[in-house]
Amino acid sequence: MSISAIITAAGKNSRMRKDQISKGLKPKNKLTLPFKDSTIIETTIGNALSCNIDECIIVLGHYSSEIKNAISDNFKDKVKFVENNPVDVGLSISLLHGLENISSDYALCVTGDQPTVSTETFNKLIECAKNSKNPEKTISILRRRKTGLLDTAEGLGMPFVANKNQLINYLKNENDNLNPILRKMFKDGFTFYGIKEKNELELLNINHYDDYKKVLDSF
Repeated sequence: MSISAIITAAGKNSRMRKDQISKGLKPKNKLTLPFKDSTIIETTIGNALSCNIDECIIVLGHYSSEIKNAISDNFKDKVKFVENNPVDVGLSISLLHGLENISSDYALCVTGDQPTVSTETFNKLIECAKNSKNPEKTISILRRRKTGLLDTAEGLGMPFVANKNQLINYLKNENDNLNPILRKMFKDGFTFYGIKEKNELELLNINHYDDYKKVLDSF
């Protein structure tokens, strides 16, 4: 099974920007904020590149130049950039643009603000998809509630692994958040497996400044 990582990094940054302004801080895209020894986006990319993938695609939109500049030269030869045009689109369109530019049959779909998700967890998602009875109709996904065979797609999002062509079919003609599309796939008979996190911080998306501080304090 060939697999590519798609990292979406195209959002408006509106919640983080609002928090930064309210705290008297200079607004800065959350993906470019310091994290460990680099930035949030670089840590996410590094964790993805360290797992069992064949290529890595970064989908850009809002703040594309700022995010590109934040990615060190060490990564620029290891990732491929895809840019939304127009930029003001939903997550489903960003993901679709990534899928349309990968060479693999399967995709590990990740958001740029998930630096806490470990390479180990990414590999568990990949192995679950590979070892399933019907990989084309299987979604292996980081759990939010239960683990193992799931009885609902409520509340689920990235990261997950899915078949490229199957996912493209559901993303076409959509301009939405991801969860409604995953619920539709579940209703249509896709098997969902919830993978347990390595630690609870893997379940935290960095949307607000307090989320960012919580992650920094934990590391």
